[in-house]
Amino acid sequence: MRQGNYQIQKQQQIQTLSPQQVLAVKLLELPTVELEERVKAELLDNPALEEGEAPATAQEDGDDYTAGPADDEAAAITPEDMELGDYRTEDDIPDYKLHEPKTPAAQAEEIPFSEAVSFYELLKQQLGERELTDRQRQLAEYLIGSLDDDGLLRKDFNSISDELLFNYGLETTPAELEDALHVIQDFDPPGVGARSLQECLLIQIRRKDDSPLKTLEQDIIGKCYDEFTHKHWDKIKQRLGLTDAQFEDAKNDLVRLNPRPGSSLGETVGRPNQQIVPDFLVETLDDGTVTLALNDHSVPELHVSREFADMLDEHTRNRANQSKESRETMMFLKQKMDAAQGFINAVKQRQQTMLSTMRAIIDLQMPFFREGDESLLRPMILKDVAALTGLDISTISRVSNSKYVQTNYGIYPLKFFFSDGYTTDEGEELSVREIRRVLKECVEKEDKSHPLTDDELARILKDKGFAIARRTVAKYREQLGIPVARLRK
Repeated sequence: MRQGNYQIQKQQQIQTLSPQQVLAVKLLELPTVELEERVKAELLDNPALEEGEAPATAQEDGDDYTAGPADDEAAAITPEDMELGDYRTEDDIPDYKLHEPKTPAAQAEEIPFSEAVSFYELLKQQLGERELTDRQRQLAEYLIGSLDDDGLLRKDFNSISDELLFNYGLETTPAELEDALHVIQDFDPPGVGARSLQECLLIQIRRKDDSPLKTLEQDIIGKCYDEFTHKHWDKIKQRLGLTDAQFEDAKNDLVRLNPRPGSSLGETVGRPNQQIVPDFLVETLDDGTVTLALNDHSVPELHVSREFADMLDEHTRNRANQSKESRETMMFLKQKMDAAQGFINAVKQRQQTMLSTMRAIIDLQMPFFREGDESLLRPMILKDVAALTGLDISTISRVSNSKYVQTNYGIYPLKFFFSDGYTTDEGEELSVREIRRVLKECVEKEDKSHPLTDDELARILKDKGFAIARRTVAKYREQLGIPVARLRK
């Protein structure tokens, strides 16, 4: 059989999105803070785009301006554009269709947020308050940079000494590093800079006021650490000669200690705390009325520059006697104006789609927004919101991702309102969140000396109307962070 290269002609229909549609989708994905930055960047990049209330339009003065391609594309978005399918590149993503007119903008309240400071920076600030030599400060700063996400030092001093010598030509000894580490271990939060979980707990205990309970806790963690981590309570009481009451007091206090002190100061070392700025403001009034507004008061109003419109009109009137330079100027003006109008349209589409989606979520979860009780949240998936709004599921997903809503009961990510459902034998649809709540209550009320197994929990839940399998109980228990029965003694 002959082998070789052959050309095959194939006809294939590929759906692509216009640049205007791609822009609209990309703006929809942005949370409010990033949208504000995107608008500022566009204002700097396009001189035809201006912020503030628009002046009198050209039509009001008798002038005529014909919308360019950007306007046509914005108006030409159809339901077919929203369907999922094969796209040429990752940027060719599904768009959405708008159904609801924009509501009058409500006056959004100012929401203060503290400036984000990283774990590393907070420790360095405390380091700057200590009287140290330059060498001590350099060693301590390197140790701070060597802490893991939990705020613990997992490296041994020999490895750190080798790193300092190799990277900075700095010779040091384990004793010097030990002294520098003791400085860090005196920082807040208590337990930071520990080399093990045991040392972390002991540091926190030592920071407490002197008392018999403090001495007892030091003995438990210092002398019976392995027994404590394996929950061998009887062995601890026997070894230290404790009564049940003494041990219970110490144990209840010890379990409040933080095994991950670094987690209380943010995400990872050197990364800032996440700032949560709500994208929606939902207020529930005393009469049960629920109001909705976008938290976009920091995003300026936009309009096309009147000066650009006047210049374009002048060039258009003199089209018959235009030079090459004049035609190029007219094309530049028109391109910038079309781009400005297209960006304005995309921002408006984002506002309308965001409001439409949030209205649907409120309608579907109205009992929660009126009462604030999480048990009132009904099962809801992206498809439910898409059906109510007439938007594509991919659009609802983009709105729900990385967006937050401020309510009377706190700030929630939009994903909080979505959960699968479970249908009982009587046909009643319940939220998985409700099942997890009942499961948690069962564990909290159990006899701690004989904790319930997953099989026993499954039987109890069945008696309460939740006929779920043992493996499903295990899955929900793990989602709640509840250990297995033998570790709950």
